[in-house]
Amino acid sequence: MTPEDNDSDDDASVMARSRDEPSLFAVIFDRHSRHIHRYLARRLGPAAADDVLADTFLIAFDKRAKFDPARSDARPWLYGIATNLISRQRRTEVRELKLRLAVGPPAAEEGHADRVADQVSAQALGKRLDRAVAALRPRERDVLLLVAAEGLGYQEVAEALGIPVGTVKSRLNRARGRVRAELGAFDLVKETSDHG
Repeated sequence: MTPEDNDSDDDASVMARSRDEPSLFAVIFDRHSRHIHRYLARRLGPAAADDVLADTFLIAFDKRAKFDPARSDARPWLYGIATNLISRQRRTEVRELKLRLAVGPPAAEEGHADRVADQVSAQALGKRLDRAVAALRPRERDVLLLVAAEGLGYQEVAEALGIPVGTVKSRLNRARGRVRAELGAFDLVKETSDHG
């Protein structure tokens, strides 16, 4: 059987069969690597994301026998592995955010005053948002980014981080409040009720 033959199977089925046919794990990579990479790039920057993505899937491959077959979707499990790897690199993450803040906006082209003004405003807000997110406690930052940036629901975040749904909600509420306080008039943290 080839990985293409398994595109319609759920993740639990593919994971189970990949124990005997390791090449089937490619289906899991093909399905989820884009999402995991995007999350990692937002957290660590594009260069580090490539390395951590490889580590995430290497760990997942090595631990595929421990994957809970009751889960039909491997994505929360993969986000959990990725988040654990990120936590090992917290100091690097904070350094990356500080570097982005120090670099400042790129040079603007002349003759496009409106576009430049919009870019400067967006970059200023982006810097404030980066600072606000960087200032969060690591556990709150993890929850906020998994919900806001990756679009995971409360249950998926709970599974990814191995915490109760109530803890996800309380950490998200605290994170939103802290970001809101830091941003002042700029309130971009979308309140959603459809994650639960």
